[in-house]
Amino acid sequence: MTKQFRGSYTVTITPFTSNGKRVDFKAWKKFLNWQIACQVPGIIILGTTGEFLTISDDERHEFVEATVKHCSGKMDVLVGTMNAYTPKAVAYSMEAEKLGADGLMIIPPYYYTPTEDEIFNYYKAICEKVSVPIMLYNNPFTSNVDMSAKFVGRLTRAFDQVRYIKEASQAAGRVYDMVEETRGVMNVFAGQRIVESYLEGAVGYVNPYGNYIPRASRAICDYIAQGHWDDAKKIQRLITKMQVIINEGHPTYGHQCYSKALAAAAGHPVGDVRPPLTTFKELGREGTGRVKKLVPIMKDLDALVDRIDARIAKSKKVQFAAAAE
Repeated sequence: MTKQFRGSYTVTITPFTSNGKRVDFKAWKKFLNWQIACQVPGIIILGTTGEFLTISDDERHEFVEATVKHCSGKMDVLVGTMNAYTPKAVAYSMEAEKLGADGLMIIPPYYYTPTEDEIFNYYKAICEKVSVPIMLYNNPFTSNVDMSAKFVGRLTRAFDQVRYIKEASQAAGRVYDMVEETRGVMNVFAGQRIVESYLEGAVGYVNPYGNYIPRASRAICDYIAQGHWDDAKKIQRLITKMQVIINEGHPTYGHQCYSKALAAAAGHPVGDVRPPLTTFKELGREGTGRVKKLVPIMKDLDALVDRIDARIAKSKKVQFAAAAE
């Protein structure tokens, strides 16, 4: 595989019309253009934030096809193709590859709490049918399965497609363990603890924040890659502040609801969530009150990125002038 994923990837919302009955493709194209303009290197559609469990098979096909077509040559598109039923996950994966997806993100079978051998056979069935890169998704909070570094190493040795993982367990040292266990073969994307994960060997960051602060979420990875760790920490502190406010209101699945509300606040209305999730409208004053706290932080992040970018550009200009003398 020659494709290489690096940096901040937005795990996106799925936009719906006002009644929630259809995917809003007009709003989606505008949203994608915003991500592209902010130089986000890639997106992951139909993940948890994208409410994949509420999407019909027909909606999935049309949504993947439209997204890949719109983003071709501009931004990587990975597709969430997980399902608790292995043949369904295989079918979704084959469909995404056929439609031109750059890669797949696949969580282990959820609900059943499968054994390691059962999880292995699940990924084996998928890898036997597709050749695009696969990003494992380790999130024990939603799948009830925690894939150990040793087991991830087993998967990387068995399947050439398995070279990426979104590590969201929040276990201390897990990123380092996965890099070491796979001898650097596994490319780890942080799900939380951005700066700390990069220090342990992560190469990217999969996050819902790009739905409303795409420029800042992209910049934090860029600054780390350039060695500007203190600048990255400043952004992480503000993102953590936002996360605390959101989690206080809805600790488990708040990112779906608030990601959509905050995208709208940023000028990109994308509808509300589908049931059984609590809609932003149903949150009432609590929701609007939290958004009022979050929007100023979004503005602070934009201003911070402006200042950092200006300082870095000025420094490069001075260095170039000195080298030319």
